[in-house]
Amino acid sequence: MSLDEVIAGLQAKYPEQLEVVEDSLQPAVRVKSDILLKVMQELKEEYGLDFLADLTAVDLGDEGFRAINHVMSWKPYRMLRVEVDVPKNRPRVPSLTDLWAAANVQEREAFDMFGIIYEGHPKLTRILLSDNFEGYPLRKDFKITSRRK
Repeated sequence: MSLDEVIAGLQAKYPEQLEVVEDSLQPAVRVKSDILLKVMQELKEEYGLDFLADLTAVDLGDEGFRAINHVMSWKPYRMLRVEVDVPKNRPRVPSLTDLWAAANVQEREAFDMFGIIYEGHPKLTRILLSDNFEGYPLRKDFKITSRRK
């Protein structure tokens, strides 16, 4: 099954909660947070996109954040980007750790850098920075208060 067919199947099932990202260089969809787990489970179990290649986020400034997930299959080779808009005043998105063990460290990194809370994560703690580090360094509003000499 081609990615166009996968996307068409998802659009038919979730017409109000999923949109195709037209300005992307790679196939991409944007889903509402409340269906993320269902969509990701379908991609994994029904469409064979069973490898979580990447999980990250982007700070869009006043618009909030965008959580980004790349899922793929090897045979046939296919990759799809699944995005979720995350409000800045409530930066929460469902955890994918129940579907992919690899999501564990990737979600911790996104939490560490952006402050996005992955609800349902088994141990959402800092992974790169010290526990007493204040702030989230990949946020656009992060202020660098000191520099090394």
